[in-house]
Amino acid sequence: MTVPALDIHKILKKLPHRYPILLVDRVLEIEKDKRIKALKNVSINEPFFMGHFPHRPVMPGVLMLEALAQTAALLSFESSGEDLDDNTVVYFVGIDGARFKRVVEPGDQLILEAAIDRARGGIFKYKVRASVDGETAVEAELMCTMRKIT
Repeated sequence: MTVPALDIHKILKKLPHRYPILLVDRVLEIEKDKRIKALKNVSINEPFFMGHFPHRPVMPGVLMLEALAQTAALLSFESSGEDLDDNTVVYFVGIDGARFKRVVEPGDQLILEAAIDRARGGIFKYKVRASVDGETAVEAELMCTMRKIT
């Protein structure tokens, strides 16, 4: 089942992240229980560029993985079939096979894709990929779990 794309206002209602760590600007496509495609506009105004690296700004790989984890969390929320509240979060619990293949620089549009590989016992496993202009920047397998916080 295809769900309408999510703009930033709907993303803010689903994710607990806020500036400067919110790393998903728009959801382009989402198929409940299957896959999601989202967008991160990479701007020179990002705070991490002041130190990574001042002479040649490059988006840190760990932040690309965080953007993919946030994208996967949005898919988890859409696929859960439950009414979620502010006390529901998705925690990043594992990563396998991360490979960085291209630098991401200011001005790039990072396309974030996650597909559910399996979901068992409250653990979701995703195959994820981030790309710029069709060229893979990073790919990995991520594991996340949804929990209630108090």
